[in-house]
Amino acid sequence: MTLLASYLPITDPTLVFFVVLMIILFAPIVMSKLRIPHIIGMVLAGIVIGQYGFNILERDNSFELFGRVGLYYIMFLAGLEMDMEGVKKNSRHFIIFGLLTCFVPFLLTYIMAKTMLGYSHPASFLLGCIMASNTLIAYPIIGRYGLQRHPSVSLSVGSSMISLFMALVMLAALSGAFTEGSSWSFWPLFILKFVAFCIGSVYLIPKVTRYFLRRYSDAVMQYIFVLGIMFLSAALTSAIGLEGIFGAFFSGLILNRYIPHVSPLMNRIEFIGNALFIPYFLIGVGMLINVRTIFSGLDMVWTVFLIVFFGTFGKALAAYISSLLFRLTKADGNMMFGLTSAHAAGAIAMVMVGMRLEVAPGQYLINDIMLNGVVMMILFTCVISTLMTEHAAKQIIIQEKAHLQADMPKDDDEKILLCVKYPEIAPQLLYLSLLLRNPRLNRELVALNVVYDDQHSNTAREQGIRLLEQLQLQASASEVKVQTQVRLSTNIANGIKHAFREFACSEIIMGMHVHTDINPRFWGEFIQSLYNGLNRQIILSRFVQPMSTLRRIQVAVPSRAEFEPGFHRWLERLCRLAGQLDCRIQFHGRNESLVLIAEYINNRHPNVRVEYTSMAHWNELPQLASGISEDHLFVVVTARKGTISYKTALERLPDELQKYFSGKNLMIVFPDQYGEQKEDRMSFTEAQHHEEKSIYDTILRWIHEKKLKN
Repeated sequence: MTLLASYLPITDPTLVFFVVLMIILFAPIVMSKLRIPHIIGMVLAGIVIGQYGFNILERDNSFELFGRVGLYYIMFLAGLEMDMEGVKKNSRHFIIFGLLTCFVPFLLTYIMAKTMLGYSHPASFLLGCIMASNTLIAYPIIGRYGLQRHPSVSLSVGSSMISLFMALVMLAALSGAFTEGSSWSFWPLFILKFVAFCIGSVYLIPKVTRYFLRRYSDAVMQYIFVLGIMFLSAALTSAIGLEGIFGAFFSGLILNRYIPHVSPLMNRIEFIGNALFIPYFLIGVGMLINVRTIFSGLDMVWTVFLIVFFGTFGKALAAYISSLLFRLTKADGNMMFGLTSAHAAGAIAMVMVGMRLEVAPGQYLINDIMLNGVVMMILFTCVISTLMTEHAAKQIIIQEKAHLQADMPKDDDEKILLCVKYPEIAPQLLYLSLLLRNPRLNRELVALNVVYDDQHSNTAREQGIRLLEQLQLQASASEVKVQTQVRLSTNIANGIKHAFREFACSEIIMGMHVHTDINPRFWGEFIQSLYNGLNRQIILSRFVQPMSTLRRIQVAVPSRAEFEPGFHRWLERLCRLAGQLDCRIQFHGRNESLVLIAEYINNRHPNVRVEYTSMAHWNELPQLASGISEDHLFVVVTARKGTISYKTALERLPDELQKYFSGKNLMIVFPDQYGEQKEDRMSFTEAQHHEEKSIYDTILRWIHEKKLKN
């Protein structure tokens, strides 16, 4: 053992990294066997390998660096995954819970420290600040259960930032009181710097982000850009006197709408953080804890008990009072308490500030007993928070599944067929499919490439295989399965229709032809045959800029669209798109249609930001062009001939789209219709082919042109 101890602690960087990776690998395995959340395993592993355990590793600069990055990551992800629309609608709840979870434990801890521990006013005030704040150490559990946008989680995250901000401001005031001449001059300068940071961030970060995402699609560059924004915000908040974790969270809030939850970029951010940086932070927290101090005497046991009890009781009191005020369930109250009860790096940072404040020559505000008490408090609150959050997450999932099974249609046939041909637009179409699909069903996508069966078919088939392999790789970054097929056919439309039936798909997403001039066959070579031969939903799309930079979706709805059988399908898809992109959606249509659209959205997607504008007649469609900006998506819900919402004005749609909406982000939706596929039956009364324009339209156009010339 003596010989082995001579090699400890390990200092070789390679071995240090190896030991950390082994902990990250085996801690979840061991903890799952013990039915204990693996986050606790990371903290306990840090205790064992640290200087207060077996001294296997020294808490060197790597733990300081990666640990700080991990803490920033937790706060950044919390901001990135918040339901911003829910925050806006329930801002009063956020403020109330934030103030309660800050000042209830602050007052209880302050009174306890003054009366029961006999601390001075500054020391009691500092201890109250420590217990008023909290660290979202259990947040990775939320991601594992997919509850990032649950109301109780959003409330907990938002209130944590309010309480942290208030605690940091009070700490800054305490620190300023110990600095001669800075007690009054501190506040105006601090407020000025803080306001300048907030205004500058809200104004500049969105502009820079939109500029970057529009011009650079490389996955690595986008990831580095996002991290750069996070670290710059953290550094700036540190410079103005706040902890960097506030800046990381604030930057996550700003970038929230530019990184959809189902996007590959979000998947990369979460994967790297959860695989490396966050575990490094948790292990580093454990290395700070000296369990032996709990056995140093009754004074230490009493101090730790009081700090843990009153701080945790204050957080619990605030959480359950708030859940009663907001009429939330008991599981929601448990979640709010679990997420807001842990203390980690923020508490250590505040203690370090207290250790620098000199109350007398050679005597500092924080003594050894208080320091060890706070460090032990970190261990106990991390365990309490993790166990309670895990328990609450399971309760909420069980409740939600029971609710979903009652509400979700039993015959939901959603299965998206993605038709791709051109490598330039195929990634956009896949991204659109990811945004439109229902993640709860977790069904695979079908990617299809149809090539002509001619002398060049072998070459085209090889190109199609390579294209579909690239799409599979892109989809795997979002953990979505894609079934692929390259199909030979003498008719492209027939090839798509046959594949549609073989895979039992529910709808088609495909790209729109891009014409250099006004072409009378606007729908392309085969799309007209396709939508006349299929009664299921077809979505044509054309994007001239990245979808993540869109700020508004404008939808033109024909009259009587609510009577079509596919009304709820396309409405559901557009609501998902608006929700994932966190952008506004504006419907233009008859009041009768808008009333039913509003009823559906209020019941199924209450957090979607929606506007309604009356459009009395379809002839007003060209007038909408002036209100379509470059960062808008214009959606036209059209109809097939012979359906209830079809009107002759739709025959002018190709020309109007080319003339007034050229260069715009565009989506055209052909909704579901009743009946079997038209190819499956034949009669003299049902034509098997519809021309896009009739002979009468051609004659009228010719007469109109003659009049103009004369």
